[in-house]
Amino acid sequence: MSIPRATYRLQLTPDFDFARVRELVPYLHELGVSHLYLSPSLQARSGSTHGYDVVDPTKVSDALGGEEGLRALAGEGLGIVLDIVPNHMGTGDENRWWTDEEARARVFDYDPEDGWYRRFFDIDDLGGIRVEDPAVFDLVHGKVLELLRDGVVDGLRIDHPDGLADPAGYLRRLREEGAEHVWVEKITSAAHPVEELPDWPVEGTVGYEFCGDATALFVDPRGEGPLTELFAELTGETRAFEEVALETQHDQATTTFAREVARLRTLYDVPGIADALAALPIYRTYVDPATGLVTDADRAAIAATGADEELQRVLTLDERGHDDFVVRFQQTSPPVTAKGVEDTAFYRYVRLIALNEVGSEPSRFSLSVADFHARNQARAERFPHNLLVTQTHDTKRSGDVRARIGALAGIADEWRDAVRRWRELNAELRPDGIPDGNEELLIYQTLLGAWPITEDRLTGYLEKALREAKRNTSWVDQQPAYEDRVKAFAVALLSHRPFLDDFEPFVARVAEEGRRSALAQTLLKLTVPGVPDVYQGDEIESLNLVDPDNRRPVDWERRRALLRALKDGAEPTDDDARKLDLIVRGLDLRARREATFGDGGYRPLDAGEGVCAFVRGDDVLVVVGVRDWQDARLELPADLRGAWRHVLRGGDAILDAADVAVGDVVDARGLAVLERDAPAAG
Repeated sequence: MSIPRATYRLQLTPDFDFARVRELVPYLHELGVSHLYLSPSLQARSGSTHGYDVVDPTKVSDALGGEEGLRALAGEGLGIVLDIVPNHMGTGDENRWWTDEEARARVFDYDPEDGWYRRFFDIDDLGGIRVEDPAVFDLVHGKVLELLRDGVVDGLRIDHPDGLADPAGYLRRLREEGAEHVWVEKITSAAHPVEELPDWPVEGTVGYEFCGDATALFVDPRGEGPLTELFAELTGETRAFEEVALETQHDQATTTFAREVARLRTLYDVPGIADALAALPIYRTYVDPATGLVTDADRAAIAATGADEELQRVLTLDERGHDDFVVRFQQTSPPVTAKGVEDTAFYRYVRLIALNEVGSEPSRFSLSVADFHARNQARAERFPHNLLVTQTHDTKRSGDVRARIGALAGIADEWRDAVRRWRELNAELRPDGIPDGNEELLIYQTLLGAWPITEDRLTGYLEKALREAKRNTSWVDQQPAYEDRVKAFAVALLSHRPFLDDFEPFVARVAEEGRRSALAQTLLKLTVPGVPDVYQGDEIESLNLVDPDNRRPVDWERRRALLRALKDGAEPTDDDARKLDLIVRGLDLRARREATFGDGGYRPLDAGEGVCAFVRGDDVLVVVGVRDWQDARLELPADLRGAWRHVLRGGDAILDAADVAVGDVVDARGLAVLERDAPAAG
C-alpha cells in the first residue's frame, strides 16, 4: 500500500452499505481522494447504526453486504482504511462468546466469581475484551488480517487503544502480523507541555490535534478578556477551565465510574484513587509492569495528580507487587477523563465553544503562528503521515461551525454587546428565568454557528447538550419539564422578530468571516505535513453539530452536480462551490506532487504574526492570512525567488524580491498556493 494521498471518511449503515459506496466511487475518484476510510464493518449487533458494537469479529457485516460486498468495493480502485474495535464487543444473545460462560471468561475481561466485567466507558452492553491474550488477539483479528493480506484492506484505524491493557504491545503485535499502516484514535493533551504520541509502530493519530491547532490559530487572542468577562457575567463562573474540568472528572470518578473505582480497591485498597484518576492531566500513562518501563512523562503525569506518596510509588513501579492494579488504573483513567471533560465540562464552560473540541483545550485560547509551525515541524519529523481532520463522526461540531464561532474572538466587544441586547430583547421569552445564563450563551453561539437551523435539529442538539452538562438535567436524572422550557425558548427565537432583526445581520457578517477562516483551515489541512481526511459531505459547507446531527444523510447528487460543473470549467460562484473547488485543486496538487507532500520537508517562512506561510519541498509555496495580513510582507529566501504558478486561481507569479507584499500574492480571502518546477538536482 502506498501512503494515502487523502482519505474520505464514510459512516456505513444498513441503508448506506458497500453497494451504495460503490456507486460513489467514480465521484470520489473525481474529487481526488485515494482511499476510503470506513467505519467498523465487521458483524455488529442487529440494527447497529455505527458498527462499534461488534458481536462477531470473524465475519464481515451481513447488513453492510458481507465479505463479498467489501471485496467488490475494494476492486473499484480506491484503497480502504478500515476502522476496527479491539477494546470491546457488544454483549447479549447475538454474541456467542458472551452467552457461553466458559468462552466469556476467556474472551471478555470478566470475573466469573462475582460477575464483574470491564465496560466501554459507562455503556453496560459493550464489554471489554482481553486482546492482550494471544488467542483472543487471533480471534478478534483473524478476519481483518486476512483482508489485509489479500489486499482488500490497506490500513487500519484503531478505536480507543487507551482502553487496552498494553497498547504498545498490541500495536507491536499488529505490525508483526503485517499491519504496516495503522492510525490510532489517541487524544493527546494540547496543554503545556504538549503531550507527545508514544513511539508506537504507527503512522500517527487520527488527527484531532491538528483540528484543535487549526481552530486555535484563527482565534484572535485579543478576544480572550472580553469573552471571559461575558462568560462570568452571565454564569457567575470565574474559575479557569482546568478547575471546572477537575470538578467534573471527580464527579464522574465517584458516580458513573464508582464500580470501576471499587474494583480497583479490591486490587489495592488505598485512599485517593478516585482523586488521582480525576487529577491525571492526560488520558492515561503507559507504565509497563511487564518490562518495568516508566517514562519521565509518566512520572510527571502521576506526580501532577497530587496523590499520596504511597499511591504514586505504586503507579510508578517504585513499589512492586501491584501490577494488576497499575494496569487497571491505566485502563480506567481514559473513560474518567473523556466523560468528565469532553462529555461534561465542554458543555459547562461555554466561554467560546469553538474551543470545546476533542483533542483541544478550552484553556488554550489561541495558538500563535510560530507555535503552529512548531507543531507541524514536529509532526513532519515523527509522524509525517498522521491524519489531518477538521470534522469527524466524534467532533462536537463541524469545522465550518467552529470557524464561525471562533471568529467571534475577533469582534469580542461587539459580540458581548450583542448578547446583552439579545438577552433584553428575549427576556419576555423566559419569564421564569429558564434557560439560565450558561444555557442562553450556548444557544446563541449554536444558532450563530449553524444558522439557518431547523427546529428539530436545534431541539435535538439542546436535549443532548443539557443532559451532557449535567447541571439542570442529565441522562440518568432526566428533567423533561426543564428541558422542554429551554427548548421552547430556543424555538421561539426562530420566529421572534425583535431578536431576528438584530441577529440576522450580525450572523451574516460573522458567517462571511467564518467561511474565510474555514477555507483557510481546509487549505492548511491539504498542505501541512500529514494525510488530509474529508468527512462525508464536508467537501461543501457543512453546518453539523454533534452526533447524531453529523450523521444525517448526505445529498450526494448536489455534490456530484457541483463537481461536474467545476470539471466542465464553471467558475465557483457560491460558498459550496468555492469550498469544493479548493479541495479539488488541493488534492490534484497532491496527486501531481506526491514526493513533495509524502516526504518533502516543511519550511516556515516569515511573514509576520498574522500570516502562516511555508514551503513544502522546494516546489510548493503556501500563504495563508490569519488576521491583519493586508499590510504584511513575506520574506523570500534566494532559493525561492523566481517564477511560480498560482494553483487556486491560475496564472503566473514572478516573486523575485527579498520580500514581497502578502497582498500581492494571496487572493481576496487571504489564500495562496503556488507551485513551480522543482530545481534540478545539484
